[in-house]
Amino acid sequence: MAYLWIAIGAVLGACARFAVTHYSSIKTAHHGFPYGTLFVNVTGSMLAGFVLAYAAGRVPLDSRWRLLLVTGFCGAYTTFSAFAFETVAYAQEGRWGFFALNFILNNGLCLAAVVAGTRVAAAASA
Repeated sequence: MAYLWIAIGAVLGACARFAVTHYSSIKTAHHGFPYGTLFVNVTGSMLAGFVLAYAAGRVPLDSRWRLLLVTGFCGAYTTFSAFAFETVAYAQEGRWGFFALNFILNNGLCLAAVVAGTRVAAAASA
């Protein structure tokens, strides 16, 4: 049964990722920076931080929700593999400014987003 919850979340996460990155590529096509990847990594990190902290707090959260939201949805929604590929591609192309920007923003903002998610969960369960 756990696989079903993960699968449902993964389908929703993959569709959401496609929608966000597709929309972003239309709106930012001339900028040459993967803003859609950055956005899904940050928002997915925040959601994972929130759900895991919320579930560990005072409010019990059924394990099916963690499987659906964190393992399924966030696993398919966030794009670490795309981030890694894009970052390496910048290095191979000698585009060191975009390489550094992509690396710093994705890592820094995603870590900050997890902290923000845990704080929102703490406030929500207080």
